[in-house]
Amino acid sequence: MKRDLSIETRSLRRLFKGVPGAGDVVALDSVDLSVEEGEIFGLLGPNGAGKTTLIKILATLLLPTSGEAYVKGLEVVKNAPKIRRLINLVSGGETPGYGILSVKENLWFFSQLYGLSRDGARDRIKQLTDQLGLDTYVDSRMSKLSTGYKQRLNLARGFINNPAVLFLDEPTLGLDVLSAKQLRTFIRSWMADGTKTVLLTTHYMAEADEMCNRVGIIDRGKVLACDTPQRLKMKLASRPSWKIEITPNIQDLDSVRTIQGIVGLSETSNIETGASTLKLVLEDESVMSSLLSKISQNGSKVLAMSKSEPTLEDVYISLVGRGLQ
Repeated sequence: MKRDLSIETRSLRRLFKGVPGAGDVVALDSVDLSVEEGEIFGLLGPNGAGKTTLIKILATLLLPTSGEAYVKGLEVVKNAPKIRRLINLVSGGETPGYGILSVKENLWFFSQLYGLSRDGARDRIKQLTDQLGLDTYVDSRMSKLSTGYKQRLNLARGFINNPAVLFLDEPTLGLDVLSAKQLRTFIRSWMADGTKTVLLTTHYMAEADEMCNRVGIIDRGKVLACDTPQRLKMKLASRPSWKIEITPNIQDLDSVRTIQGIVGLSETSNIETGASTLKLVLEDESVMSSLLSKISQNGSKVLAMSKSEPTLEDVYISLVGRGLQ
């Protein structure tokens, strides 16, 4: 049964004024998107793809240039005050409050902005600090917290009003592996009643694959694909995905991209070893001979090769021709 929509955009555009003579910058280009109640929806793409711009419009922090956007059926321009009572926003790396205030004082301040009662605020602060591992730091000044614990406080602030729609813009930035796992567990528990909705942006493909009911892949302001992680990967099953480690790296990577039959290519470099890892999506296996010949012509040596099942990053590479790095 189809649920009510928590988020909807129709032909949404956002332009930013560019430098004189260069024209406007298109941050969002006719974005049509729908997110159902109870869904964790992931938005994937590189820096500058339009993810944060979209979230800011939905969170009533930025006006659209044209098109429409709705949160819980409310249009974002006309109903901003009503929407703000229903949502919250957490951005990775953001300062979570006031440095001279303690963890508890910061959370109390934000609870009062949302109109929580005295007893309700105390209970909510106790619950969140316990669940997010802040219980031993409740009386510590925010300015004295480590980066990881500041982000935990940032997350607690985002949940303080128990929002109907929560926007998480790279929420695990600055968190260690264990803390990020605890956060994912907490989000799933918080959403158990099926009435909450999360829009998540992340650069971590495994995080999106694990958490999201559906994901949208966005690049240069356009949504290129939208489906469940499994279906997106299934669509790529007929195209071989390879990982090749070489040394030294290829200086002219664009010459490799032009090899006929390479659908997409990304490269990551290891500063310590000087080796590079190429991730490739190919039309078929016959491309490998031309690829290995090009690597040899570059003077590079193949250290390791492995074929892999398609990942979300492979899906992205196949759609835009490059990786997230």
